[in-house]
Parts: sequence; structure tokens; C-alpha cells
Amino acid sequence: MLHTLPHAEADFRALVRKVTMPKPTTTRRLTTEAGAPIADNQNSATAGVGGPLLLQDQHLLEKLARFNRERIPERVVHARGSGAYGYFEVTDDVTGFTRADFLSAVGRRTDLFIRFSTVADNLGGPDAARDPRGFAVKFYTEEGNYDLVGNNTPVFFIKDPLKFPDFIHSQKRDPFTGKQEPDNVWDFWAHSPEATHQITWLMGDRGIPASYRHMNGYGSHTYQWTNAAGEAFFVKYHFKTNQGIRCLDAAQGAELSGKDPNSHQTDLLQSIERGVYPSWTLYVQIMPAAEAADYRFNPFDLTKVWPHADHPLQRVGRLVLDRNPDNVFAEVEQSAFSPNNFVPGIGPSPDKMLQGRLFAYADAHRYRLGVNHTQLPVNAPKATVADNYGRDGLMASNAYDRHAKNYEPNSYSGPAQSDQPLSAPLALTGHTGTHAAPAHAKDDDFFQAGELYRLMSEDEKNRLVANIAGGLAQVSRDDVVEKNLAHFHAADPEYGKRVEAAVHELRED
Repeated sequence: MLHTLPHAEADFRALVRKVTMPKPTTTRRLTTEAGAPIADNQNSATAGVGGPLLLQDQHLLEKLARFNRERIPERVVHARGSGAYGYFEVTDDVTGFTRADFLSAVGRRTDLFIRFSTVADNLGGPDAARDPRGFAVKFYTEEGNYDLVGNNTPVFFIKDPLKFPDFIHSQKRDPFTGKQEPDNVWDFWAHSPEATHQITWLMGDRGIPASYRHMNGYGSHTYQWTNAAGEAFFVKYHFKTNQGIRCLDAAQGAELSGKDPNSHQTDLLQSIERGVYPSWTLYVQIMPAAEAADYRFNPFDLTKVWPHADHPLQRVGRLVLDRNPDNVFAEVEQSAFSPNNFVPGIGPSPDKMLQGRLFAYADAHRYRLGVNHTQLPVNAPKATVADNYGRDGLMASNAYDRHAKNYEPNSYSGPAQSDQPLSAPLALTGHTGTHAAPAHAKDDDFFQAGELYRLMSEDEKNRLVANIAGGLAQVSRDDVVEKNLAHFHAADPEYGKRVEAAVHELRED
């Protein structure tokens, strides 16, 4: 009986005090996830005062179980990121090149979400690292979401998606040492001469942006635009920062990484909060589809740019960021971008890296977030409604008409196909099999890297050489060093000589 237990009276008095404590002033009631009211959120249920916990404490178990599951697998690449909302406004008429509705009229605005990120490091890595930056934009158009997933560089290290997992493994933490290894980084690059152009970008002055606001963004890949007449054009996107380019040198980047690993996140958050809204002007390079076959470079090679003298920049509009997310996890960590989210008037090109990403990005999100990740608010269409026959799966919404059928075609007025392709068909020829990219007149892995080097001032060249030598000199194998040096010699004789001298000087020390 209760009255025979030790301390029963004291226990009873404590219980009375709890029941008669003043109630909180808020009118909102704390509940379990099932909606039941919670009587005490400060003390776990125990077997008597000071006794062990009770398995029947549903609130405690639910709270701890949810806490254990608050984190989802981080992105394998682009794990460390920041995001913001804003809008895109058309400033110039491009209807002669695309029938995309959100680009159809000067002055038209489209809401968007953008995510900036580093590439190689983990979720807790510093913002001010020497690394490419992701520049991913989700346009919430009236014809569905359009995702433009690019970087802050116009080129990349490789041109075939088959090499992507190996490339990322070489840049990430070594499975034995648990840290990034110069041997791995430079060994992969030694066997991938096509990386020389992007290495020259990365090790140059733009390798560490001072903030996300002070860098350009690029679609990087070649995409296809199709106009109302069915004419096809290949395009490259350039988002030019209106804040001006600002970058950090190696010493400044290292210092800032130590002082504030969240430097870029802090800058973006605070600038928007105080009403200083960052903006970019969007330009495109446009190539009539018929010109692609005879262009001097392979126009679908991600390791190459189109010189502006060949295809000048044409202005399209203005991107403005004016609102911070309310919850970083829900809106930045769970944001999901996929380059296969096209809208009518925009489609893919034969760019092999783009083709690989059309599958890989969406599949990564199905793994990380579940097959229904497109129903999350940050990913769901906002200017239209998704209407299809996708059902069930983890975290499925039950916001379906209970009479709706989950198959097509049907006789019950379900959604039907439009019979209007998003973009023009791509011409195909030849035999199936594994093929190297087709060679164009000036296709090689070194010419554009040399062109970029020769554009630099003497001070820029000095910093570039120092940055390359600082990493390459740490490589333990002489043959790997020599292979990399050969790439810089091939890009420009002076470039190669200066890097070689700097590496040898550091290795002798």
C-alpha cells in the first residue's frame, strides 16, 4: 500500500506542489507528436523519488528517439552550404532563343531559392577553403521548378562522369589516415591532364572567394534552349556578381578559417538581415545548334570555356536575394537540386558530365531525403502544383483525392501527358560503346589553361605558382610530381618552368 512505503508523505506533498504550481502564461499547449498534452517537460518519470526511469515514459522515449534521428546523411559532395530566398527579374528580351515562360517578358519576376557550398569538405568544414563553390538555383516557375546547378568556375576537373567517384575519393579524406592527402589529390590530377585548366582556376586568385556575395556563378555545363518555332540553341550561363569580385589569398583564407569557420554563412545571413541584398546579373552565351559540330573546341566539354570573342555575353536578367531561411536544416540541408528539373524551352545538351548528373543528383536526394523529398516545402513547386501518379513511400503526403487512381492512362480524368517535348531532340549517329569525346580542331587538355595563365598579371602568376607548388611539393612520389609538372609545361613553357623551380626549391628545403 502507498501509505506503508518510505517517504510516501514527502512524495505526496511533492506531487501536490507540482500540480498546484502556477501555470505558464502562454496559451499554447506542449504536446507529444500524437497531439496529447505533456504534463511535465522538466522531469522524467521514475519509480519513486530518485528511482530508475520508467519504460512507460512515452514523452521521454519519443524525445530521445527523435533526437537520435535529427541528422540525415550529409551530402557526399557540397556538404557545407548556405542558402537564401529571392527572385529573378527579366531585364532583356530572350524570346527569340527560348520559349521558357519565366523568361517570356521583360519585368517578369520569379521566386527562387539558392544554395552556395564548398565541394570537398565535410559539413563542419570552413567556408574559406580553397575549393570550388557550388552555385545552385531553384526557380519556382509557373511551369514547374527549374534547377540550374553550377559552380563559381566556368569549367571543371573532368569531362566524363565515369571518373567522378574516383575524383571525389582522391579529394576527400583518405580511408586510412582520415585526412586529405596531397599524394591522393595530385596523383589523380597527374593521371587526368584535362584537369589542368580547372587547377589553374582553383590555384589562382579566385580560388578562395571572400564571401558568397563576392563571387560569380556559372551553369558551367552547356544547356539547350528552344524557341517557340522549335529552333535549338546551345547556351552557357554566367551570373556576374554586382558586389564585385573579392577574394582571399592563401594566408588570409587560413587565418579566416581559424577565426570563423562560418565566415561566408555569417556574411550572407547578416547582409540580408540588414537589408543589403546581394544580386547578380545573368548573362548567357548563345550558339546556334547547327554550329556546334564544327566549333573549334568541343562545345560540350566541361573542361573548356567558349571564348567571349566567339560568343559574346548577352544579358538576360537580375537575381536578387532578400530573405534568409527560417530553419537551416529544413530549408538548406534538405534543399534538393537536380539538373534534370527542366521546364518547357530548356533542356540538356550532349555534355557527358551533365548527362551523368541528370541521374546522380536526383538519386542522391532519394537516398538522403527519401523518394518524397520533392514534397518538402523548400523543394515543392510554389507557382504551380505537382500532379502525377507518384504514391506512397517514406514520408508520403496523404494529401491525395481518396478517389484518385494511381495509374495512367485511366478513365477518371487524371493528369495526362502534354505531347509537347520540353526541348528540341538531339541528333544521334554512330554505334553504341564506350567512346572518347569527339575531337575538334583545337581540342586538347592544355591550350585553355595556358590562355588563362597568359591573361594573368605578374603578381597573379606569382600567387598561382606559389599555391600550386605548396601542394605539389608535399607529394611523396617523384613520378607523380613529374607528371603534374609536364601538364603545366604543356599549358605554357614559362608556367611549367616557374612551377618546377618553385616545387624543387620547396622539396630541397
